[in-house]
Amino acid sequence: MMRHDLIVIGAGPAGLSAAIEAARLGMDVAVFDENARPGGQLFKQIHKFFGSKEHHAKERGFRIGEDLLADAEKLGVAVHLNATVMGIYEGREVLVKHEDETVHAKADAIIIATGAAENMIPFTGWDKPGVIGAGAAQALMNLQGVMPGKRILMVGSGNVGLVVSFQLLQAGCEVAAVIDAAPRIGGYGVHAAKVARTGVPFYTRHTVVEALGKDRVEGAVIAEVDDHFQPIPGTEKTLDVDTICIAVGLSPMSQLADTAGCDLVLDRKRGGTVPVIDEYGETSVPNVYCAGDAAGIEEASTAMILGRISAIRAAEKAGFLGAAEFTARADEYAASLSKLRRGMFAPQNKGRTDMTETDEGYPLSKSLLAHGFLEPNEVSAFPCATVHEVGVHPVIECTQNIPCNPCQDACRFGCITVGDDIVKLPVIDETKRCTGCGMCVASCSGQAIFLVDEAYEPGYASVGIPYEFVPVPKAGARGHALNRAGAPICDAEVVSVKYTKAMDKTVLLTMKVPAEFASEARFYRD
Repeated sequence: MMRHDLIVIGAGPAGLSAAIEAARLGMDVAVFDENARPGGQLFKQIHKFFGSKEHHAKERGFRIGEDLLADAEKLGVAVHLNATVMGIYEGREVLVKHEDETVHAKADAIIIATGAAENMIPFTGWDKPGVIGAGAAQALMNLQGVMPGKRILMVGSGNVGLVVSFQLLQAGCEVAAVIDAAPRIGGYGVHAAKVARTGVPFYTRHTVVEALGKDRVEGAVIAEVDDHFQPIPGTEKTLDVDTICIAVGLSPMSQLADTAGCDLVLDRKRGGTVPVIDEYGETSVPNVYCAGDAAGIEEASTAMILGRISAIRAAEKAGFLGAAEFTARADEYAASLSKLRRGMFAPQNKGRTDMTETDEGYPLSKSLLAHGFLEPNEVSAFPCATVHEVGVHPVIECTQNIPCNPCQDACRFGCITVGDDIVKLPVIDETKRCTGCGMCVASCSGQAIFLVDEAYEPGYASVGIPYEFVPVPKAGARGHALNRAGAPICDAEVVSVKYTKAMDKTVLLTMKVPAEFASEARFYRD
């Protein structure tokens, strides 16, 4: 039998973070994961994280995964892959199917960090080839280098659906539409906006009712839904697609907690059936913990902190950490966690539809919530999103209270400030000079910052946009500027393309447009 101080089940962000924290404190740690490679969802995530520096803000998920794996290796954490934990039994003993043999392992403490499973919805033809989950689409694109399809219907407008839609576009796919049965888009507005300005339409109050085709998906029928989420006859639309991607939420994988005898509870705000846990993630079974999505669906940044909290509690109870140091670390992690659990997307606000304004009192954009883009009259309500005739300057179209502040750190001249509360909307200090370096544009995890110069040339303005598509247009290329809704509005010429290593694959593409379109041009297409 294998014997360890701590067993961690799951090598995702929560599990690896827990293992690293415990190993740093001197614990002998083993990690079991059923997959062929560690990292969980991190290596599928090519977008930049939100939060602040302590939460890995503006870092891409796969880079965070690489760092966690490197730290675990340096600390001697034993990571066992292709290792399926089949059950947790009395005395914290686990039964593991490791490759072709079954082994037993025992520990003083166990942290369950098994993550979550994708939800699916039934509809006619949902079992046809070409109907896939968003996580599967990410794995195909970002791990295997395979396009999931040529023309995709995305079902679900939460952050997963929005992020994967953008990544499908980056992979060269066409996204025919993003639909959601809810009356409003569920994910961050900045995620929706970067999809909408490429020309992808959003249909709220819609669901998919049928996948067309005999042996594979050859089309999709969608329809409006009523207040009970039932399709309304006569509202059907047929879309020409070869893939239907499902992103309708996640459910915590709490099965192992159940086998361990942990008390479970149905908690909709946490995503489904989850273990009853205390503030440190400890379940009703002493020395068995649950962290990450297995304990409740949240962002990966949150999962990493929760993993660390469970690890220090296990270490303190096992004598590897003194009470005073444990309290200090727990308070530090709790403070970091509280920063991420604030704002209009905080867990306690899940499912709310009654919010009408930001913390600062600005009205929430109805168009953004329904269609994914800001209308011009709505933009003018936000000081940071309006243009001023002061030379090149940032225009920030971040209009929701999201926990994020890398734009504040990006400008060495202090043009942009968020303050200590990272869910506050950014503020532009117009007394500070913008040099047009573009670091704020590249650092914005939501791609919501643009550099505008209304007087670039007589009769023309320049608009610098974040660009993450290949091939990157070269200076001198001519095409069209698209507005926030993705509609072509004028001719545009690329006047510069700037990229530095610090921008981490986000290009500052500056295009010249007629001056009257300075406040509308937000994307470039050849």
